[in-house]
Amino acid sequence: MGLFDKFKKIFKSEEVVQTKEEEKELELYDKGLEKTRNDFVSKLSILNRKYKKVSNEYFEELEEILIMADIGVETVMNFIDRLKKRVKHENIVDSDDLREIIVDEMFIIYVNNEVIVNKIQYSENGPTVILFVGVNGVGKTTTIGKIAHKLTKEGKKVLLVAGDTFRAGAVEQIKEWGNRTGCMIVGSENKDPASVMYDGLEIAKNENYDVVLIDTAGRLQNKVNLMHELDKVNKVIGKIIPGAPHETLLVIDATTGQNGISQAKNFKEITNITGIVLTKLDGTAKGGIVLAIKESIGIPVKYVGLGERENDLQVFDIEKYIYGLFKDLVEDK
Repeated sequence: MGLFDKFKKIFKSEEVVQTKEEEKELELYDKGLEKTRNDFVSKLSILNRKYKKVSNEYFEELEEILIMADIGVETVMNFIDRLKKRVKHENIVDSDDLREIIVDEMFIIYVNNEVIVNKIQYSENGPTVILFVGVNGVGKTTTIGKIAHKLTKEGKKVLLVAGDTFRAGAVEQIKEWGNRTGCMIVGSENKDPASVMYDGLEIAKNENYDVVLIDTAGRLQNKVNLMHELDKVNKVIGKIIPGAPHETLLVIDATTGQNGISQAKNFKEITNITGIVLTKLDGTAKGGIVLAIKESIGIPVKYVGLGERENDLQVFDIEKYIYGLFKDLVEDK
């Protein structure tokens, strides 16, 4: 059963059995991608009314619609090539018949015959250390707080380390999240970040914490300095807890569009990024950035921010994402 058929059965409550938790998650993706869907699907519907038959002109306008959704030029070109091959191979003439193929190909282009690991890789021995990187203003500290909230609800003992000792108010902000989530905080302003992390990891080891979430300074103006700093941080972490950090998550603001892709490329050059956290996806009409990141950077999106509440940060699910993106298109079929 293709994704298109699966979504149709969700709408008709046929065969697809969902838990209350799954229904809540689908609702979050539905609401969180509303801006993108309203813009994208409406343009696609207009295009299908304009061109009843598939033609070169149809593909040219579809290409423009996809690029405007911030899917990325390279990703769009690959996507259009795949569509053209399927149109030729399956002898598709009616543009309405392309709806199902567009939905399925979006899924295929993200997965790309890989096993997509969108969950945190927990350490089997000792605390799992997760390092958060990203430029200022992307919502790094808030993301850490929301993930702490999620993990504590799962029964994990979580320690927050305020490794951003440069930005005014950064330590206070993470302390506030500590109070809200009931997590212990290690942090001190105007102290060397590596020293703060050392203290935190020693506590985590000695007091049997399950997870350590580490904030870092959000600077990218001088890549050389940042590279040296992250290199130092990684060495300190690895010395205290061998094999750590187990995850390095890059936080990107979805509303920055292609600028976010540039940030990802820069950070990938500097350190080993294992996953992306895409914040404020609900605040943009260009939610196609999820596909662009995976295609151009090759790093999976692990979390998406679909609202401002603590529970609105979700583990990324490609099927639910495509559901949120194309819901109106499938309902109309």
